[in-house]
Amino acid sequence: MPRRITVDVAQVRRLVGEQFPEWAGLPVRPVARSGWDNFTFRLGDAMVARLPSAAEYALAVDKEQHWLPVLAPRLPLPVPVPLAKGRPGAGYPFPWSIYRWLDGEPASADRISDPVRFALDLSGFLAALRNVDTADGPQPGKHNWFRGATLRTYDTLAERALSALDGEIDVGSARESWKTALHTPWDGADRWFHGDIAPGNLLLDGGELAAVIDFGTCGVGDPSCDMAIAWTLLTADGREAFRERLSVDSATWARGRGWALWKTLVTCARTRGRADEEAVDARRVLGEILSPLNTRW
Repeated sequence: MPRRITVDVAQVRRLVGEQFPEWAGLPVRPVARSGWDNFTFRLGDAMVARLPSAAEYALAVDKEQHWLPVLAPRLPLPVPVPLAKGRPGAGYPFPWSIYRWLDGEPASADRISDPVRFALDLSGFLAALRNVDTADGPQPGKHNWFRGATLRTYDTLAERALSALDGEIDVGSARESWKTALHTPWDGADRWFHGDIAPGNLLLDGGELAAVIDFGTCGVGDPSCDMAIAWTLLTADGREAFRERLSVDSATWARGRGWALWKTLVTCARTRGRADEEAVDARRVLGEILSPLNTRW
């Protein structure tokens, strides 16, 4: 696991004051749900400062600075627009970024007003992203934890989780689904992907999809990683509309299920014996992935 550091308001205030004096007088406030890869702070009312929490996550800073201005005008929904790139200082060791603030609340099942409309809007966004020219795009690597590459990167983690969960879940079905995903080939055609299409990175306004944030794991390669959301958030009807709108073939769908499965298995193993929101949600998602109704496609 990456060795994460801590960042506080006073440190961010010093960084801004030293490197961007034109914004030195703006208030700095931590965002309530900051995420894991980056510490996020509101800078005034119109901007946000994002500071990687570890050296591995800092690898995405230059990528986002370069590619988000290229991607943004080609996408049907707002995405973060970098305004400035910060450098190490004030005791903080990594490059960091300032973006425009995007209004909205993180997606959740109870906040989505129309699940099918949401699924169609999301699939339309991903379809547009896939159509962006991949020339010179970032290939899978440590900068995005090998999203867009083979699922075999995560085989050891998945098998370790399956062993830990033996006797608590249907390990046979889970392992069969995992092996199917591992052995389902990709056609080798590079396509753009986001890499972390998850509830926290999908912003709602009035219950509708309004923006997509956090492109730290984006890249070009196999886009099946973006299919995981079909099981982690979408309803059955939404899942069907999502797949149809994107014209997802059975091979990509199987690999997408694998991307959802390995992470869910790891979370289930880590939260064994707990009954908090994270543990309950992981078991719910696992049920969605392994349901015969959802694996028939």
